[in-house]
Amino acid sequence: MLAILRPTWRPLARAFSRTPAAAKALIVKNQEEFLNKVMHSDLPVIVNFHAEWCEPCKILSPRLKELVEPLEDIVLAVVDVENNVDLVHTFEVKAVPAVIAIRNGIVVDKFIGLVDGEMIDKLIAELSRGAKPESDGSDSKQ
Repeated sequence: MLAILRPTWRPLARAFSRTPAAAKALIVKNQEEFLNKVMHSDLPVIVNFHAEWCEPCKILSPRLKELVEPLEDIVLAVVDVENNVDLVHTFEVKAVPAVIAIRNGIVVDKFIGLVDGEMIDKLIAELSRGAKPESDGSDSKQ
């Protein structure tokens, strides 16, 4: 019985912290979590600043989730502006929804408001391209 229990808790702990699937629907609860899971992420992250009372947010949030969820190389993080005022000030969020793209701890793109699918696709494509430039560039120079 002990042998059955031991393997189940260790792999689960690793799965929660390391697999892209586990990180796909990241709800940021505080600044420390944002720093650890977004700014220090190995994968590019799309951060959706939203509010429960925001009608455009209710349209954009499911759209973002639908477009990002199937991707292996991008994570979606959701930040409630009411509960994370410090992050709102840090990233100078003046209106919601506000979406920022972060790669290697640096903001590389952003948009504010309800945008069409083409703009979201462009943001995702930019992050996907930027996620692999070193390996692509070094192979082509040889």
